[in-house]
Amino acid sequence: MRAVDRAYEAVRSGIIAGRYLAGARLTEQEIATTVGVSRTPVREALRRLDAEGLVEFTPNLGAVVTTWTEEDSDEIFDLRGMLESYGARRATIRATDEQIAELRRLAELQYRESVERRNGYLERIADLNSQFHRRMQEAAASNRLGRALAALIEAPLMMRTFQKYTPEDLQRSAQHHLEIVLALEARDPEWAASVMLSHIHAARGALNR
Repeated sequence: MRAVDRAYEAVRSGIIAGRYLAGARLTEQEIATTVGVSRTPVREALRRLDAEGLVEFTPNLGAVVTTWTEEDSDEIFDLRGMLESYGARRATIRATDEQIAELRRLAELQYRESVERRNGYLERIADLNSQFHRRMQEAAASNRLGRALAALIEAPLMMRTFQKYTPEDLQRSAQHHLEIVLALEARDPEWAASVMLSHIHAARGALNR
């Protein structure tokens, strides 16, 4: 893995897991030392995270973890609901059999994690969820949609949505993914879109509870 990718993954996973809290300053030297790379790839990784909305550059402070307000959260979920349901509709037509099989694998793993809830399960579920939504985006085969969704998919993870989920919430979320896969396998665009919209609304409900 390239140095910039290592730095990117280290900071991104730290934000998602809550090791870097909202408003925390991210210093290039500290990250470089932790990851074992030079400052140049760290700088590039922070620029990528800035483009995705996970960090922002503030005068006199440098890179800090983005802070999200309640209004930001509502807007993010509204946009995700519109865009991801559209993406799900596209994916039923454009996804390959191999892509659908990979989505099923991810959904089944997430469901198993939501039932077993072994040590570290929330972080694994967050990662599987992120992978699922990214693969859905790829299956939709739209560069424009991909660019629009890049930051939106990650933002709720940064707000640690899954930390507020009950065991029932976790299983429902995983079941939504399984049902979306069923809709893809049936090549039913309206089914896929409606389940995806319900999935996003359920996530917002859990976060705002």
